[in-house]
Amino acid sequence: MNVIIIGAGIMGTTFATLAKELAPELDITILERLDGPGAGNSWVFNNAGTGHEANCELNYTPVDEEVISVEKAVKIHAQFNVAKQFWAYLIQKGAIKDPKSFINQTKHCTIVSEPSIQELKLRFNEMSSHHFFEQMRYSEDFDEIKSWIPYTMEERPRHEKMAATVIETGTDVNFGALTEQMAEHAVNDLGVKIEYGTHVKRVHRSPAGSWLVETQRRGGDRQYKADVLFVGAGGGAFPILKKSHLPFARRFTGFPVGGRFLQAPISAEQAEQYRAKTYGKAKVGAPPMSVPHLDLRVADGQYYLLFGPFASFKPVLERGRGFLDYVRAMRLHDIPGLLNVALEHFPLVKYLVSETFKGEKSMFEELDSFAPGMSKKFNWKAVEAGQRVQIIRDGDLQMGTEILVSNDKTYGTLLGASPGASVSPEVMLRCLEQLLPSIFNSEEAGKKKKEIFPEDNLDTLAKNPERYREIRDTVNERLGIKKSASQQD
Repeated sequence: MNVIIIGAGIMGTTFATLAKELAPELDITILERLDGPGAGNSWVFNNAGTGHEANCELNYTPVDEEVISVEKAVKIHAQFNVAKQFWAYLIQKGAIKDPKSFINQTKHCTIVSEPSIQELKLRFNEMSSHHFFEQMRYSEDFDEIKSWIPYTMEERPRHEKMAATVIETGTDVNFGALTEQMAEHAVNDLGVKIEYGTHVKRVHRSPAGSWLVETQRRGGDRQYKADVLFVGAGGGAFPILKKSHLPFARRFTGFPVGGRFLQAPISAEQAEQYRAKTYGKAKVGAPPMSVPHLDLRVADGQYYLLFGPFASFKPVLERGRGFLDYVRAMRLHDIPGLLNVALEHFPLVKYLVSETFKGEKSMFEELDSFAPGMSKKFNWKAVEAGQRVQIIRDGDLQMGTEILVSNDKTYGTLLGASPGASVSPEVMLRCLEQLLPSIFNSEEAGKKKKEIFPEDNLDTLAKNPERYREIRDTVNERLGIKKSASQQD
């Protein structure tokens, strides 16, 4: 079977690697617009690099009249556990030599000021009762919080009432480095072909039923034929979906959201002092991806602090592509959905436009509000983040990701954003189950799946504490994630 994948980011590369591990007989080619794998939104500074497992993100635990909903947090945590199983397999197999090349242990913390302390306490009580978050600690003590996340507290007045939670086994993930190593393994060990510098202009069905992929390359145009087509091209998946003429394509439109961060290089000693990702609370009307956070980042052995994000409205589908590409991707039937979002989510639109024109002075003021004195402590510069394209489905703005598969199981795509890369192995496994169900029928594939994913059932992980702890401890050891003090007792 001939499979074409569009996009060599974390999603497309994970899809290809998993598919070839489970079904080596597949003929797989990845088409990538850029000159290397993981160079788009997967690149290290095009995203925050948080290993999202709902330890610290308040937007994953919404509040309704003092009732905390943890269902989304539990699902994301389970998905990340499945992701870690896949990465641990790649390390055990030797496809990735050193886990520190892409994943590093980093405390996951949440900090809030007095108006939100009760909400954080409710969140802690609800979450820590579940075995996923049993290692979470809560404090309102100034000195204890300072010991967890000193940069947020060192110059803060002691009379300012704050509360925080911490989980010591969180992670910072360099998804670009992970994608590069997976791509090398996929090509050299599994026989996947990757064509770089290849821009997909359109896809359409041939009279025989296969997919024809029209591409533009520096060496001239070329057409590819696929029995099965998977589009994992970030925001670029929207125009390709529109050109596919599949019936469900009319239901989806892209809503682009850009972003910036403040970035500062720091020393290894300073990184050891602040080994954390600290999340706060988003402003009213801000999108979930705009939750402020101060993060330690590790990239190619160097350490950085990252603060943001500062959202923006930028009508482009991907970095490196222009406004006209976005306009060309639009259809008349998309306009009502966009107008509906503009009306129903006017505070969001207003917020994005205002953030777009925010200067560095205002950005530093927000940094100092989050962590007093930080703007003068390091040499900060503003950097552009990757471009996110949220889903408008049937006129409603959606936050999250969605797998779409055609009825004949020949076309699959992934739309949307966060938690995205963090849960890519679990999401791509589900996509494979829907798009290529036949590859799971053989006994060999069943054994291989069990080898890669000792436990991929999210309900089992969520409802069986002993099974979860067994899997967690095994994969964490392979990934170099040390047990917390309470786990060692």
